[in-house]
Amino acid sequence: MTPFDFLNAITQSKENMLVGTDNDELAEKSYNAYIVNKGLSYFPDTILYSNEMNLRHLLDNKPQFLYLLNTVRPKKRYSKWFKNELVDDISVISEYFGYSIAKAKQIRNLITPDQLQTMKQKLEKGGSPTKEKKNGGKY
Repeated sequence: MTPFDFLNAITQSKENMLVGTDNDELAEKSYNAYIVNKGLSYFPDTILYSNEMNLRHLLDNKPQFLYLLNTVRPKKRYSKWFKNELVDDISVISEYFGYSIAKAKQIRNLITPDQLQTMKQKLEKGGSPTKEKKNGGKY
C-alpha cells in the first residue's frame, strides 16, 4: 500500500485500510503520516486536520489514520504536488555569484544562455575521482 492509497481512503472511499488485511502490522507500518498530512494540507477544508496531526506527530500511525478517516468529509480532491525545482542553472548561478538559492532564482531571467554557459565552464572542476577517494578528498 502506498501513502496515496491511504490518502484516497481518507478523502474518498472511507474504508479502514489498517484492519482486515493479510498483515495488519505491515499495513500500519506502510502508513506514512508525513505524505498524508502533506497531501491534506493543499485543501482549505482539510489543512486544519493536517495541522492537528503535525502537532501530534508522536502518536502512532493507527490513531493518526483513524482520526483523519473519521473527521475528513468524503470528497474528491485533486491537486498538483509542489516539488522543489532545484535546477542545475540555479545552482550554477548560486555558486558563481555566491548567492542563496532564492536570490539565484530571482536573477535567473536576467542571465542569457551564453552567459550561463560561460559560468558553467568557469566553474568546471577537474580531477580524478579515484584520487579523491584515496586521499580523503585531498590531493
